[in-house]
Amino acid sequence: MRGPYDHDPYVRVRGAREHNLRTVDVDVPRDAIAVFTGVSGSGKSSLAFGTIYAEAQRRYFESVAPYARRLIHQVGAPKVGEITGLPPAVSLEQRRSSPGSRSSVGTVTTLSNSLRMLFSRAGDYPEGAERLDSDAFSPNTAAGACPECHGLGRIHRTSEELLVPDPGLSIREGAIAAWPGAWQGKNLRDVLDALGYDVDRPWRELAQGDRDWILFTDEQPVVTVHPVREAGRIQRPYQGTYMSARRYVLHTFAESRSQTLRAKAERFLTSVPCPVCGGSRLRPEALAVTFAGRTIAELAALPLTAMAEVLARDAGSETARVLTADLRARIATVTELGLGYLSLDRATPTLSSGELQRLRLATQLRSGLFGVVYVLDEPSAGLHPADTEALLVVLDRLKAAGNSVFVVEHHLDVVRHADWLVDVGPRAGEHGGRVLHSGPPEGLRGVAESATRRFLFDRGPAPARSVREPSGWLKLGPVTRHNLRALEAELPLGALTAVTGVSGSGKSTLVGELTGELPGLDRVVTVDQRPIGRTPRSNLATYTGLFDVVRKLFTGTDGARARGYKAGRFSFNVAGGRCETCQGEGFVSVELLFLPSTYAPCPDCGGARYNPETLTVRYRGRNIAEVLDLTVEAASEFFADTPAAVRSLGALLDVGLGYLRLGQPATELSGGEAQRIKLAAELQRLRRGHTLYVLDEPTTGLHPADVEVLMRQLHGLVDAGHSVVVVEHDMDVVAGADWVVDLGPGGGDAGGRIVAAGTPAEVAGAAGSRTAPYLAAALAGQAAVS
Repeated sequence: MRGPYDHDPYVRVRGAREHNLRTVDVDVPRDAIAVFTGVSGSGKSSLAFGTIYAEAQRRYFESVAPYARRLIHQVGAPKVGEITGLPPAVSLEQRRSSPGSRSSVGTVTTLSNSLRMLFSRAGDYPEGAERLDSDAFSPNTAAGACPECHGLGRIHRTSEELLVPDPGLSIREGAIAAWPGAWQGKNLRDVLDALGYDVDRPWRELAQGDRDWILFTDEQPVVTVHPVREAGRIQRPYQGTYMSARRYVLHTFAESRSQTLRAKAERFLTSVPCPVCGGSRLRPEALAVTFAGRTIAELAALPLTAMAEVLARDAGSETARVLTADLRARIATVTELGLGYLSLDRATPTLSSGELQRLRLATQLRSGLFGVVYVLDEPSAGLHPADTEALLVVLDRLKAAGNSVFVVEHHLDVVRHADWLVDVGPRAGEHGGRVLHSGPPEGLRGVAESATRRFLFDRGPAPARSVREPSGWLKLGPVTRHNLRALEAELPLGALTAVTGVSGSGKSTLVGELTGELPGLDRVVTVDQRPIGRTPRSNLATYTGLFDVVRKLFTGTDGARARGYKAGRFSFNVAGGRCETCQGEGFVSVELLFLPSTYAPCPDCGGARYNPETLTVRYRGRNIAEVLDLTVEAASEFFADTPAAVRSLGALLDVGLGYLRLGQPATELSGGEAQRIKLAAELQRLRRGHTLYVLDEPTTGLHPADVEVLMRQLHGLVDAGHSVVVVEHDMDVVAGADWVVDLGPGGGDAGGRIVAAGTPAEVAGAAGSRTAPYLAAALAGQAAVS
């Protein structure tokens, strides 16, 4: 028995009811690596993130001054009875924030700060130059940013060819394509007419000086415009201001909040390196300082592995030795996680969510925190099996430093490495939400209803299958982009191709060259993991077109006809049928003075989104809000005799999404779920002609049981005469492909070449391929032992 002063070594959760959790009680040991497994939608993330992490965050915020709390984005209190033994928690999720163009690998890892300090304190300055503060080496400060491009490294320019694509037209006929439409464009034309320019002559016949002034002047003359009289309209003279086409385009691109207007303006611009700083983003004073013979911009552009080598060569003074030693130690943790091919100046928006999470993990590893619970969301995402071993070493080091590591994970090598396993299931949605096993991994062997057990313990050799004969070949290249240098590749048509290689080897760059312009293709469909919508108003039903079918069914009911309701009445996005208190959101923001704003169900509709009159209309006993609350599985039975609905719902069931609710907001969906919804939307379309489907790491976030479902669909597409190309790290998926293209051998400058290409069996025997031994193990049905 424990004494009153002994510490309880467990985090004990009682009565967890978040999302689909069924009043879950579970004990998870501290100072251990605990892995949470289960099929997609089983409730494992609801337990690890939605309950344990959310409660740790809530407790932390309670200790913060109320005024300061308003400045911090926080999750609500989780639905749980109580949690005891819970230390402070740090969350590393896959969900990315919205990084701007100034965010980079250097800013995320804070390595840029150390590098700037090195140049400030130990750089080689020109004779007579003053020492600069570290801020002067940052493109994100006024002291360091190039004054021409404001530290962005690129400037936007335009040209006559872009602004006037058809010089045979006159200004009245719309020669200046960059001008706005409607009244604003007519106003600019009338102002030019009033200034004495000929708006009816073909553009190419105007004098070059006039053309340059019309397009590029910075002057903004004001003139009196006398509009041409139109029948039935009284138009008085007015004062009109002229704005050149270049000025209008740059102003719209920089200032407009409309994504559509910005996108239109961007068509008339080219982005070129800044002529003053050459793309380095810094002032000349900062670029005059060197270390080891290189400027800070040149060092930041090197892959981290090469940068570490440069820093090791030239220590110089004691200050330089201390600073370079610190920098190299911090770079080592990043390269350990397989990210040595990244450079410090690589923009954050160009990173995958897996790369971003591992960068944050490397930063945490150097933070020296003790006694913390790290909650990680599939840290193996985007990792080649060769790099997974390094990830396990990092997780062990976090644990050895006195921390607890809770990981939501599907990668079987990570699961096998765990000290403790929490398996949630048995299936998804309302068929899940129970803890099937909580204990050492070996204990799962006896849990028959676990979907994870079969993959962890009962692996046999990959089923024998004959590879398909290609119906033709697609030639790609030569491609020169990022680390690919004049690369040429051949991909089979009428087959499933897997593109493999370590992180940063050039897989996504190569696949990005697959476009509809290539000969032999009628259509190219890229199915990515980007969200299907950015607001809660976008949901599963609206994206797949199912909502239109549902609204038509409600419009056809006797209740709707008697009241004269049309389809728009049953939309929560427009006035009429929606609840106006929450404007169809289903919740309202509650301002609490010095406390943070919080969201509560709408007091009038209770979260239903519609007004009472709309909710009186019923279809087969359910109102529109109740129908949107059905799961895909339940809806497929409810709409069994409606062919248009059956097609949409059947496609969603086929990709394993039966547990999602029809009205589930897009913001609540994972990247893997969003990708499968897009795939389902494609599957339900009647496909004509030959289509190439491109998927970048489609198994990210998927349990092995869900991977089987997804692969059945992809093989079905190929059997129907189409082609599929997947970028993939899951060796079971690669083993089931018809053709494999392996890039490498390393990442960054050490990659970018085709190491091997052929059938899975041929690539598994290729010398010099880092993928080969893991693919051979998958074909033989052996677990890759770390």
